[in-house]
Amino acid sequence: MSNRYIMVFELKVSSFKREFKTVAVAVAVVLLIVFSVLGYLYYSGLLTLEKKRKDVVGIINISGAILPSKQVDAYAKLISHALRNDTIKAVVLRIDSPGGYADLVEEIYLDILELKKVKPVVASVTSALSGGYYIAVATDYIYATPTSFVGNVGVIGVMPPTLIPSEIVIETGVYKATGFSQLLFPFNLSHALDNFVSAVEMGRGDRLKISQTELRRGGIYLGSEAVKLGLIDEIGSLQKAIIKAAEEAKLVEYEVVDLNEALREVGYSWGSQGSNLTLDWRNLTVDVLNKFQPPPSIWYLYLPSESGFTVLSNAEPILTEPRAFNEYGRGLVLVDRSHGNRVSTWDLDILIAELAGKNITVQFTFSWSELTSMLSNASCLIIASPTRAYSAEECDVIEGFVGRGGVLLLFFDPAYEYISMFELFDPINSIATRFGLFFAKGYLYNEENYYGFYRNIYVNRFKNSSITENLNSLVFFTATHIRPSNKGVAWALENTYSSTAERTDDYAVIAMAKRNGTIIAFADQTFLTEPYCYVGDNYKLILNIVDFISKVEVKPTVKEVVEEVEEIAEPELPVGTVKEFIEQVNGEEHIVKWTKLSETEVLVEKPDGKCHYYYDEEGSLIRVELDGIKIIYNTPI
Repeated sequence: MSNRYIMVFELKVSSFKREFKTVAVAVAVVLLIVFSVLGYLYYSGLLTLEKKRKDVVGIINISGAILPSKQVDAYAKLISHALRNDTIKAVVLRIDSPGGYADLVEEIYLDILELKKVKPVVASVTSALSGGYYIAVATDYIYATPTSFVGNVGVIGVMPPTLIPSEIVIETGVYKATGFSQLLFPFNLSHALDNFVSAVEMGRGDRLKISQTELRRGGIYLGSEAVKLGLIDEIGSLQKAIIKAAEEAKLVEYEVVDLNEALREVGYSWGSQGSNLTLDWRNLTVDVLNKFQPPPSIWYLYLPSESGFTVLSNAEPILTEPRAFNEYGRGLVLVDRSHGNRVSTWDLDILIAELAGKNITVQFTFSWSELTSMLSNASCLIIASPTRAYSAEECDVIEGFVGRGGVLLLFFDPAYEYISMFELFDPINSIATRFGLFFAKGYLYNEENYYGFYRNIYVNRFKNSSITENLNSLVFFTATHIRPSNKGVAWALENTYSSTAERTDDYAVIAMAKRNGTIIAFADQTFLTEPYCYVGDNYKLILNIVDFISKVEVKPTVKEVVEEVEEIAEPELPVGTVKEFIEQVNGEEHIVKWTKLSETEVLVEKPDGKCHYYYDEEGSLIRVELDGIKIIYNTPI
């Protein structure tokens, strides 16, 4: 019996030990929670071990690109804490940010406005660009250092995608999958910009000395310049901002608390914001942004051009296999694709359809040999946005085609999607200069009269020609201009600027040159495509192009009969020799004057301009100058 009692006693002791351990663990957990809460209350200012709490100036740090919503949730907690904690009497926003996703920036901006209604809020700016500045203007007073970057008021938008429909995945409306109309999306950007500008004007009030036009350009200003323009209030450090906030709150004795750090010390994990903290905003690209917010998207963000705008579109133009449209038509239009041309049936489908209506064949050629083998039967050659230059020999072939009465259409678009970043404007000008035309670098813009946004320009000045017949107004989408202006047949509005010249001028966007045939150059390519072809008189322009092509008659190539002839020595003409010739173009006769200025220079004068030809000692051509355009041959011809 005694052994049984001993066993029972031991079991009870063992059970008691287990229960004691369980209770001890529970008590420890409760104590840990209590002390954590007390710690949070202490650090956040809700509880202090002192009998009398000191007033606090709280600092909220807003840094880096504002990308994920979790990051904004963290800022919202900080602002809410500052708003509800009576110990915190004033707040300093320490801003070092290029901005971010538009609605996230606006959320922070609106929260700051609510905080400002209750407590003084002062900004100390290291860098406040785009959305970073949007947030800053919500405060009462803005400090910056002399070389702080400030401003960049503006919007970046990534266009909605093109929907390729499926019969398996279906949608209920035309914009259900894409969200916006591609044609109207720029207007949404303009509305966003209006909101941004209104926020700046409301926040800065009478202190703002910069015009709205200048503000909308998105310029970046150093702190010392921003003071003069009223974008900020004063040059000063973080310490000065703290003093200012305390003065506005009428504080004499106070503590300064970094609210970000206080939350971190009581266990709030800033790492929950996501990978953004380890991502340097200077390395951002639109591809990276698209991972945070797929297109369509709107950003109040400063994006360095080297890492951003060169990849604003991933989509290459849709490339098609070699094929002919209306193969047995009575006319033939060739589209060159042998020089990496950024053009496809996707771009030219409206033009192709209208040409088919005139019983004209359109053939894409993917090699130079294919093009030359068909050129003798063609009435028109289209060269659009090449990415590789044309050689002198290739230019000779094209010049010969025009000389027989053929039509050469040159299209160029300065948008990234249509050019090679390495060659830029050189490939199109390798052929355009042969005919006295030159596509200028940069793009045109208008800050007062535009369609949707500033790069969509109006064209409403026309010279009487078959191409511009019955046109009142065109809209070109990111266009350059063509030199010389006097060869133009259509010009942008007089208050249109060039991005490179930074001034207004008579900018020609359609130009024509005459030989036996006709060369027509267009400084935009987008107007050919849907839906842009339906804006203004753009479709009328396409119909005029089609009508012009349909009336062309090209003389067939005649094989030369080689006869044995007696060799004739080249005449020795003295310097100063002048000869006059009669040139006939389209039934009109003109005098051409030929003058030998020196042993190495000849001047040819025509009614439409002068041309200087320069030769080396062996009589080979080395340079041509035409209306301010220089053509230099690396290999004399």
